[in-house]
Amino acid sequence: MKGTWSQDVLPLFLELAAIPSPSGEEAPVARRIDAFLRDLGLDVEDDEAGNLFARLDPTEANGGAPLFLCAHMDTVPPTAGIEPVVHEDGYVRNAAGTILGADNKASVAVMLEAARLVLAERRPHAGLELLFTVREETGLLGAFAFDHTRFRAQRGFVYDSSGPVGNVVRSSPWGRTIDVVFKGRAAHAGLAPEEGRSAIVAAARAITDLRLGRIDEETTANVGRISGGTARNVIPERCELAVEARSRDQGKLADLVQELVDGFSFAASVSECEVETTISETYPGYRFGPEEPLFQLACQAIERAGLSAQAVDTGGGADANVFNARGLTCINLANGMTDVHTPDERIAVEDLERMVGVTLELIELARHA
Repeated sequence: MKGTWSQDVLPLFLELAAIPSPSGEEAPVARRIDAFLRDLGLDVEDDEAGNLFARLDPTEANGGAPLFLCAHMDTVPPTAGIEPVVHEDGYVRNAAGTILGADNKASVAVMLEAARLVLAERRPHAGLELLFTVREETGLLGAFAFDHTRFRAQRGFVYDSSGPVGNVVRSSPWGRTIDVVFKGRAAHAGLAPEEGRSAIVAAARAITDLRLGRIDEETTANVGRISGGTARNVIPERCELAVEARSRDQGKLADLVQELVDGFSFAASVSECEVETTISETYPGYRFGPEEPLFQLACQAIERAGLSAQAVDTGGGADANVFNARGLTCINLANGMTDVHTPDERIAVEDLERMVGVTLELIELARHA
């Protein structure tokens, strides 16, 4: 199999990428995936969230361990049309100047093409389950909604990490959101400003004092949205902040969240305002050691496909975070996509083909696990 990859994955990816599917509007692309799987003779199930699930029963009664594979159908919202085009340098880009949707339709295409090859070439396998989730980009909502007990497989892979094919995500951060509401006192900005207490001033003072951006190699924090005030000539009595913090170290994350909350409280007090904070978990993190059998299987499959395996740590969450938290073993693999969520998003045709090869090697190795 080394060095031999399917060339049929490209037209499938181009077709899928051209179908807009921002979070919450995945139905058109889901219909295409459903039709593809049914053409292969597979039963396709959905759930109330809109996730799609299909299973290839094992070809052998004994031996090996089944795998599940997962990719998400949604994208961040495109700001224009999507016209995927293959350029002379071998990369697929969007000619319309917005996102391409390789995150994560490149992986959707790879999973579909791998399933087609397994069936068409009658490849023996220990069982394969395919999950296509919704609303990953808005908080892994599809994965959270999916009933993981439907899996027969207890281990699997998500293909949802940027970077070269061959990168194996070793660790992913724990995430927290902090919704902050500063409450001041309204007053006329021209007639009686001294009677007001500006919630925006309190929020600004807090933001100025916070440690934001990259805190260290494992930890980040960000204020992503600010909303407040009612009119130009009114002292604002309310200001809201949307804040997040992430770290691959749970202790660092706990300390950072407390530091942020203390900063909001201090800024409110010196501004003679009140503040309310609501802390929520966005997703749980995970960390794998080199001795983890599934991690070793991933590295072996990558090398059997003629590539170099590299353990990496990431600052982003993916559906893999949800499955690991539920007691399954799930590793996130890079699929070659670059500059995702931007107009420069692209993926090499060769990387699409490489990922099909890696997938087939994963399935083969799992048969002997």
